[in-house]
Amino acid sequence: MFTGLCAFPLTPVTASGVDEEGFRNILARLTAARVDSLGILGSTGSYAFLTREQRKRIATLANELAGDIPMMVCVGAVSTDTVLRLAEDAQEAGADALLLPAVSYQPLRDDEVFALFETVIRHASVPVCVYDNPGTTHFTFTDELHGRLSSLNGVRSVKIPGVPDTPAAAVDRVAALRHRLRPGVTIGISGDAFAGLGLNAGCEVWYSVRGGLFPETAKQIAQAAAMNDPARVTALTTRLEPLWALYRKHGGSIRVIAAAAGVLGLTDTDCLPRPLQPLPAEDIAEIARVITELELK
Repeated sequence: MFTGLCAFPLTPVTASGVDEEGFRNILARLTAARVDSLGILGSTGSYAFLTREQRKRIATLANELAGDIPMMVCVGAVSTDTVLRLAEDAQEAGADALLLPAVSYQPLRDDEVFALFETVIRHASVPVCVYDNPGTTHFTFTDELHGRLSSLNGVRSVKIPGVPDTPAAAVDRVAALRHRLRPGVTIGISGDAFAGLGLNAGCEVWYSVRGGLFPETAKQIAQAAAMNDPARVTALTTRLEPLWALYRKHGGSIRVIAAAAGVLGLTDTDCLPRPLQPLPAEDIAEIARVITELELK
C-alpha cells in the first residue's frame, strides 16, 4: 500500500464530539475517487486531540467505509504503553498499516525513538510507516536514524516532511535518504506544496492532506508521476500555488482544509478541535474563491 496517493482526511470535530456524518461525507469523496490508500488520524486527522475511544471509533468507521482501499492509522502518543494500546485498537479496527510519529513531552534521543519503533513492531502484526513531522512532534529524524529504523523488518515506508525547493536539490535529498534505507522501503513526500518536487525526485508515494479533501485533483498529479511525466507533475502542482499560499498564510494546512470542508458543505464551518479556532469569515470567503478558481475536486 506504500505507493501512489495516500489520502489523509480531516477528522471533523464539533462541540458535541467527532462529527461522524461529516467524516462519512469526506470518506465518500475518497472512495469514489479510488485513492490508492487512506491515512487515518494523521495530523490533519487531529489524532493528538482525540481520546482513545474516539480514535478507535474513527478507525472502525473508516474501515467500514473504505471497502477494498487499504487503510493506515496513526497511533502516535506520548507514552509507549499508550502507543501499544492504540496500535492494538487500530489493528482490531482493521488497519492495514500503522503510522508512527515520535511524540514526547521531554526531548527524545535517537536511541529512545529506535526503541519505540522496535517495541511497536515486535507487538504489531501489520507494517509501520515512519512519521517524520518535526513541525508537529518537534522531533527531527536524521538520515542515520531512518536507516537504523529501516533495518527493522516491520518498517515499510518513511513519510518525509518536504524536500528542498529546487529540482536538483530535491533529487539529491531523496537519493541521500534512499542510500540509507533498506531496499524495498519506500519514501513518501508530505507537505502538499512539495509534492511535485518530491514525486519528480523519486518519492514513490504522496502522503497528501490535499488528497484527503480534493482527491480527483491530487490523483492527476500522482498519476502523472506514475507515468514518469515530470513536466505534467510540475505544471499541475504549480497551478495550485494559490492553495499553497493559503497554507502559508494560515500556518499550515489544517485550518484551510477544515474551512474548505465547510465551504463544500461536507461539515460544519466550525469543525476543528479546541483550542484550534475556525478562520474568520473573510478568510473562508477567500478559500471558497480559490476552490472555485482552481476547480478543486
